[in-house]
Amino acid sequence: MRIGLIGTGRIGSFHAGALARHPEVGSLVVTDAEAARARAVAAAVDAEAAPDVAALLGAGVDAVVIASATAAHAALIARAARAGLPVFCEKPIALDVPGTLAALAAVAEAGTELQLGFMRRFDAGYRAAREAVRAGLLGRLHTVRTVSSDPEPPPAAYLPLSGGLFRDCMIHDIDMVRWVTGREIVEVYARGADAGPAMFREAGDVDTAAALLTLDDGTLVTATATRCNGAGYDVRMELAGELDQLVVGLDERTPLTSLEPRSPAPPPKPWPGFLERFAPAYEAELDAFVRLVRGGAPNPCDGHEALAALRAAEACERSRRERRPVAVAEG
Repeated sequence: MRIGLIGTGRIGSFHAGALARHPEVGSLVVTDAEAARARAVAAAVDAEAAPDVAALLGAGVDAVVIASATAAHAALIARAARAGLPVFCEKPIALDVPGTLAALAAVAEAGTELQLGFMRRFDAGYRAAREAVRAGLLGRLHTVRTVSSDPEPPPAAYLPLSGGLFRDCMIHDIDMVRWVTGREIVEVYARGADAGPAMFREAGDVDTAAALLTLDDGTLVTATATRCNGAGYDVRMELAGELDQLVVGLDERTPLTSLEPRSPAPPPKPWPGFLERFAPAYEAELDAFVRLVRGGAPNPCDGHEALAALRAAEACERSRRERRPVAVAEG
């Protein structure tokens, strides 16, 4: 199989390595808006470097992986779909619903496949949580708590392009709430704080946020996210039911220090970032895409799943701005 990779930044470089190692990928073609970066990544993984997207699409590839800047996702999805190629794209499809719908329409018209990169669906802990909920091991699920904490803010230039904390960061938690519980989010009430670095205020964004999500069966979810967690990278989900309580993301590298007298010592090597924490999940989602392209597996996360998560994230942003509860259906 011959794969084309568009975008060779941090996540694109990781994908290049994973694809180059995959036994079903015979050759890899990469391109980037920064041609020198694409050439360097190509040399590192023994791939070919294409000068631009047109050259990559014309290089006889069987499928395309998109890891470019977010603003380019929708147009690149449509372009690859019109070329008849299945696409894997990092989330989001677009930063708004109209852009997302336009890309989905292009995929539908072309009759191709689009898989979205919500990598937590391939994490062992989240998969076990989904199975436990489905098996009824918790009894009636009544409370869910999610945490997404980055160890340090992203570059200032990234913030205006990111879509904000809800669309860029908490959207992963939103996707996991839907995927693990099997329920839809019907209402949100969100607040944000921008007391951290000035670059968040200058971008109209917040560095810390909290949201109360209500599911369609009445289950309550509290979701928090921050860009300023100096202890390390912390991503967790807690599920509480009438019979038991489970947690995802609690291990020997979780950046938490207990103050109880007989508690374990703080982790000597906390998780530094998302690539380290979710490296196996990133590789697994690309393996799923390869199997999808070969026709041996269903699509594990299509564009409509991404649209549902975006609608809830947009409702959170609207709730933050307007300081009121917002029904997801309002969007």
